[in-house]
Amino acid sequence: MLHPTRRLLRHSLTSGRQPRVSVSQPTPYSWVASDGLLEAEVKAYRASTCQSLVQRHIAIKENITYRHAPTTCSSAILKDFNSDYNATCVELLLHQGAAICGQTKMDEFGMGSNTTHLPEGYTPVYNPGGPVDDDAPRSVGGSSGGSAAAVAEGSCWAALGTDTGGSVRLPASYCGVVGLKPSYRLISRFGVVSYADSLDCVGILARDISIASQIFSTLNHPDPRDMTNVSSVTRQRAHALLVQHIEEIQRHGGPKGALQGYRIGIPNQTRLPSPHLTIPSELVSYLESQRATVVSVDIPSWTKTLPAYYVLASAEASSNLARYGGGFFGSAQPDGEEGRRRVRTEGFGREVKKRLLAGTYALSANQFDNTYLKALYLRRTLRREFDSIFRIPHPVRSYPSVYESAPNSDTTSSPPRPSSTSTATSAPDGVDVLLHPTAISTAPPLSKTLSSESEYAQDLLTVPASLGGLPCMSVPAGVGSDGWPIGMSVSSQWGMEQLVFDVGRVIEQWGKGQ
Repeated sequence: MLHPTRRLLRHSLTSGRQPRVSVSQPTPYSWVASDGLLEAEVKAYRASTCQSLVQRHIAIKENITYRHAPTTCSSAILKDFNSDYNATCVELLLHQGAAICGQTKMDEFGMGSNTTHLPEGYTPVYNPGGPVDDDAPRSVGGSSGGSAAAVAEGSCWAALGTDTGGSVRLPASYCGVVGLKPSYRLISRFGVVSYADSLDCVGILARDISIASQIFSTLNHPDPRDMTNVSSVTRQRAHALLVQHIEEIQRHGGPKGALQGYRIGIPNQTRLPSPHLTIPSELVSYLESQRATVVSVDIPSWTKTLPAYYVLASAEASSNLARYGGGFFGSAQPDGEEGRRRVRTEGFGREVKKRLLAGTYALSANQFDNTYLKALYLRRTLRREFDSIFRIPHPVRSYPSVYESAPNSDTTSSPPRPSSTSTATSAPDGVDVLLHPTAISTAPPLSKTLSSESEYAQDLLTVPASLGGLPCMSVPAGVGSDGWPIGMSVSSQWGMEQLVFDVGRVIEQWGKGQ
């Protein structure tokens, strides 16, 4: 079932008339609509046919600025905030003739895994991707659950989300669509509301990989307005490494196949016991039939990534969200500490408050060395482990030499500081991509109340790629025993999205036959 506004919107495109529709009551679906979006969509529909995305309807997550509609981040504290400019990713889509057809619901400020952390008046988003005879509403994942649901229900051609620790890939797996988290710093974040700056990425949700690839090509450009965005020189270096590696693969002898010469690694740490999801043996056999070599790899730090991720993300969020206090952002209140306290108490939801407190604690004087620095050390160790298993060297990484030892539990002393630098290297006998399930289970029922720990655990298999800054894509791979979609994640070295697409297309083909 489509949102009623969507029916009117489609009618306006086919008849040439432009209805003025206002949605006063939130719905259990994915959309947040406004008059401005309808006007912009009709204008984009009439764009020049020489543009590559003409007549393509694309939705955007509520934390991506769009000057025709409020940017609320699904939070009461930003309910009246209107941006006077578009995010770079939106501008790039509009320049190619795309129609921004709506905004989608999200967990407040991106903090959540089920799109249920919403302000008063909003309802959770229902998952449209399951069996038609299953009436029990299930989670769409989060925090980009609205975007995933909009794509899954066919309301738009594709959608933009944001991915900090799995916020695009987890919903994609639950809803049975493609979800791409590009390499960190590759797509501009200018105009995207920050959650955790060292992790945030603009992501893409689409019905298939060809669509995701086309949108990625549209967005993959340097942007001087984003100080973290990589330069053209870095992009050229990554492309040269990719071309060189593909040529080497093509020179590989033996029987021909779609994945001839590719080496696919399955992390031992992702082989979880029943009832958690695992890679189907039939999929492994199919990949091998396409002449890929499938091997096991060991990434020791993988099992420690979840707590490290939540320490880092919460710490950065506590800094980023400090700006919402009624001065420049948030509901206006009398000046002074009491007014600021009232704005934040009334404006932030329970989950956001919890993470802000956790982040403030991690950055406190008594816990900084023992908590925050340990998480930073774990991330650095994980990145070295990734570099040690990929055959392609990291195009940009140059980092301090490894610590002699990890920070100890003594909160009175700091960890040893690095004294020299070294460049990341590659493993000639390593792998090209990593493969593992995207989620530990299919979409959980919304009626099942998840504890905070259980909700955080849903990110167990998605946060390593985020901490590593790697490109990672969830690809539909059939359904589980309960008839609900499952997704397989493919990740590779930084900047090697093409390898992810190549392997993903083979998995996508296999999944369609299941």
